[in-house]
Amino acid sequence: MSRSLDMSSSLRATGAYVILGAAGGIGSRLAEALAADGATLVLAGRTLDRLTPLATALGAEAQAVEASDFAAVEALVAEAKARHGRVAGIVNAVGSILLKPAHLTSEAELAETLRLNVQTAFAAVRAAGRVMTDGGSVLLFSSAASETGLPNHEAIAAAKGAVSGLVRSAAATYASRQLRVNALAPGLVATPLAARITGNPASLAASVAMHPAGRIGTPDDLVAPARWLLDPASDWVTGQVIPVDGGMSRLKAPAR
Repeated sequence: MSRSLDMSSSLRATGAYVILGAAGGIGSRLAEALAADGATLVLAGRTLDRLTPLATALGAEAQAVEASDFAAVEALVAEAKARHGRVAGIVNAVGSILLKPAHLTSEAELAETLRLNVQTAFAAVRAAGRVMTDGGSVLLFSSAASETGLPNHEAIAAAKGAVSGLVRSAAATYASRQLRVNALAPGLVATPLAARITGNPASLAASVAMHPAGRIGTPDDLVAPARWLLDPASDWVTGQVIPVDGGMSRLKAPAR
């Protein structure tokens, strides 16, 4: 069977795409790219202050949703299906960064890291399993920190490792329904979330040195692989955690 290589037309024709954490650095850039493709978008965030201007600019819907609330996320996805006939994809771009060794990490900090990274991902998968009964794509975000041992990353590495495990199990559960579950695993990306690292020259230099490609990432680096995984033409790809990390998780960084 021949397949069209026009990604924009396939994204435009298949239903709505729900983006959780759409006001963040990665979520907003992906929303802009999907809007340029003509996709129907439902943008969700904890508050509407940054989300509404983005949605207005893109001709999208904006919804205030707590992404770790199972019932709220399911209701969001169900409403999107009712309004648009089908939900073709869900993206969970909610997350956090905590850089501390285990002995300095509090129970509250660990719980919040798990809530923002694991519980939100699980809520997205759960909603997809309940609402997207005619297939589609779920895109989550893991991290290079879960693929390679990095000092002071214990909490976030544990959380993102759980996301990777969720991807593989959920992909197996829903494969027969043509509901695909995949994740991207970036290295450090220059977003507002990472500003405490990228805004410190010493921390930034150390981070750059960890990436064999010689730089940290930008949200644009994640757009192309994200669009590919969301595209219905990629329906033979599921259960994958794909590194997009400048070689960080697979290569030894050269001495500089």
